[in-house]
Amino acid sequence: MRLVVSWLRDFVDVKASPEEIADTLGLRGFEVASVEPLPGGDAVIDFEVTANRPDCLSVMGLAREVATAFQIPYAPTPVTNGASVPTGTSDRITVAIDDEELGPRYVGAVADITGAASPSWMASRLQAAGIRPISAIVDITNYVLIERGHPMHAFDLARLAGAEIRVRRAKKGERITTLDGVERKLDENMLVIADRDRAQAVAGVMGGAHSEVSASTRAIVFESAYFKPASVRTTSKRLGLKTEASARFERGADVNGALPAMQRAIALMESIGAGNVSNPIVDRYPAPRRPATLHLRRARLASLLGAAVPEADVVRILQGLGLGVTAAGDGWNVVAPTSRVDLLREVDLIEEVGRHYGFERIESAFPVLTQPAPPPDPRIARDGLARRVLTSAGLSEVLTFGFIEATAAALVDPGAANTVAVANPLSAKFDTLRPLLIPGLMDAVAHNRRHGRRDVGVFEIGARFAPGGETRAVAVAQTGAVSDHWKNGPREVDFFDTKGIVERIADAFGIRVRFEPVTLPFLVAGQAAAVRVDGSALGFIGRLSPSIADERGAPRQDAIFVAELDLDALSASVGVPFASVRPLPRHPFVVRDLSIVVDDTLPAEIIRGTIRTAAERIVVAGAPLVDVRIFDRYQGKGVPDGKVSVSLRFTFQAPNRTLTDAEVQQSFDQVLAVLVREHGAVQR
Repeated sequence: MRLVVSWLRDFVDVKASPEEIADTLGLRGFEVASVEPLPGGDAVIDFEVTANRPDCLSVMGLAREVATAFQIPYAPTPVTNGASVPTGTSDRITVAIDDEELGPRYVGAVADITGAASPSWMASRLQAAGIRPISAIVDITNYVLIERGHPMHAFDLARLAGAEIRVRRAKKGERITTLDGVERKLDENMLVIADRDRAQAVAGVMGGAHSEVSASTRAIVFESAYFKPASVRTTSKRLGLKTEASARFERGADVNGALPAMQRAIALMESIGAGNVSNPIVDRYPAPRRPATLHLRRARLASLLGAAVPEADVVRILQGLGLGVTAAGDGWNVVAPTSRVDLLREVDLIEEVGRHYGFERIESAFPVLTQPAPPPDPRIARDGLARRVLTSAGLSEVLTFGFIEATAAALVDPGAANTVAVANPLSAKFDTLRPLLIPGLMDAVAHNRRHGRRDVGVFEIGARFAPGGETRAVAVAQTGAVSDHWKNGPREVDFFDTKGIVERIADAFGIRVRFEPVTLPFLVAGQAAAVRVDGSALGFIGRLSPSIADERGAPRQDAIFVAELDLDALSASVGVPFASVRPLPRHPFVVRDLSIVVDDTLPAEIIRGTIRTAAERIVVAGAPLVDVRIFDRYQGKGVPDGKVSVSLRFTFQAPNRTLTDAEVQQSFDQVLAVLVREHGAVQR
């Protein structure tokens, strides 16, 4: 909102400089974009007005704020001529409201115009406010818009069929060419201002070119109305048409400001000799709205602000803002005018008192606790644990949008089985809720690679969405080198590096995971695995398909390995962390190696699982098996086709004694027997 200081002084006799006005309102919650000096000592202050204060998209609204902040009288310019025009029925125009829900009020007046030009003072003020002067009638509507925050419009009476104004919804397939020269297709949910035959304006957004006021116009119909904010907002968005009028109507104009705005426009027109009104003003207002009455309690005011504001200041502030205040027992009854659409609850009044009393005057103090603080959400500690594990593994955390484009979602969910579309997206790039975290990580890796970073290791903890609801997950992406040792040099990241990170997370949560081959459309076949715990799916791990990497902007030749785990399922399976402190063993361990020949299609993970199960279930009279590792895999001379030699290293150890060779051999033989029985293993 560009506030012309000389215009402001029509309402408040403020002696402060433009900079002082800007600084003072800045402390009252209004962000100041700039202060621009004008010739003749005038200035323009550009305010960023929040969406809940449409009343301050006007000189009058900001003048009330200035009057209250500087504790000076608010004295608006009186409306003279226009206020004397009566309301009633006109013999020159008929007005009907067909849709009271979307158009609760419509005020119209017919005026004969002279064709006089706008005076220089009006034109200069409009220019300073950022509006181009056009003609006296159009300038008057814009002047009232800026001064009072109430949009107006003017129709050429001769171009209205049947001398009729009808507030109705658009007809199916109806079209209108707006003042910007663009033909627009309307739908049946849009409100229009029509004559007997056709739509002449899109209500609250823009007028039509057919009834535009021109140099040949001799009689006009002034419009001052109120339209449902949600209707104007939806229409403006669907048509892709944003105007000064729609910006005010969609936030909430003053339904009771329509008639005063009309009276002000008539007064301006007659004072500059641009025309006169001979017929009554037509005011269609089927269901008048009354100002809301709110109750403000002294105790609640002091409790929320943390300070005792003097009662005289409370009354002064609220009355200065145009609110009616009367004493009522434990506080005050406050009447909020319909222009203040933001005042709905007691807390809104408390905010107004706090703003103008000065939040900077309230001393810092700890709030009084009336009950124990709720326990922290356990998911916070869970996410923190996963975050510590991943950062200690050398990965960097990234945060990506929960909204992605449909094409990115289709890469990881080709059938759209888990895809949720956004009904009213901000743009095509944010039209889908992400089904997985992987699309965001793909883009993060691609961004880093485009900016010259060769080695990338990132992770994200966040929500993902499906038709059945929301889950929280952790995802990892790696590419490039994972080490640069002085002896061995750099080594490219591979499947087992990312697998190791997944195992670190599982260890931190005290669970043991299994990896099984899986086929996913966005992972390379043969380099992908499902992550499971106790038979339930936990996530996946694998190499990203080169075609997908290329499509998202990463070099096609990059080997990008990704993993994603369901944190909700992970925390549901949590056990005793393996990293818990244990005393060092007092007795030595014994190591035995075993080489077996098995089918080359048998995954090593299954062999390990069989051995662990055997160690847990077989009653071993001898040595406990505490660890098993696969340290070699061989195919070639001496091994039959379709077979593979796998070398395993067993570690046996007892917590209370030193093992004998006989005990170790007994346990060794039992494990070998299980491998022979389950997998047809042959000892080499």
